[in-house]
Amino acid sequence: MSLKHHFELMAHYNQWMNDQLYEAAAQLDNYSLMLDRGAFFGSILGTLNHILVGDTLWLQRFARHSQTLESLQPMLDIPTPGSLDAALYDTLEELYGARRMRDNLIIAFSQEAEDSHYLTPLRYRNSKQQLFEKQFGYLVQHFYNHQTHHRGQVTTLLSQVGIDVGITDLLALVPEFE
Repeated sequence: MSLKHHFELMAHYNQWMNDQLYEAAAQLDNYSLMLDRGAFFGSILGTLNHILVGDTLWLQRFARHSQTLESLQPMLDIPTPGSLDAALYDTLEELYGARRMRDNLIIAFSQEAEDSHYLTPLRYRNSKQQLFEKQFGYLVQHFYNHQTHHRGQVTTLLSQVGIDVGITDLLALVPEFE
């Protein structure tokens, strides 16, 4: 399996899980979504906003890769979030619209990128303006792991109020061996 195929699978898993998560969250009213539940980012909406903030920051860094990826260029037109806990949107509907846009862009990115991209370095600055240079493929894997980690938190918060998100395992999308 190539890195390209692996990251294409991860992009589709990301979109599939986000759709499930947002459909489950839509069962709650805005007050319930914004209620501080003691999670690291407070509420369900706060945690969903953080996932979008993280995705925005990483996709903007990826868009500046030395081997330009055209699919990511629209990210450079989106304002950079000012903090990791920025509330980009106040309602689930607005947040979900931005989420769908990012997920479609992530799929396009995974289809455009080749193994050669993933094996090259990416120079970037973190939110504290520290400079790093790391292998792009490892950074893309971190990108997906970050999403999965925080979606797990949202799944737990939803479960605590009686909402079942359903199957969350990547295994559900892993194709049969041919």
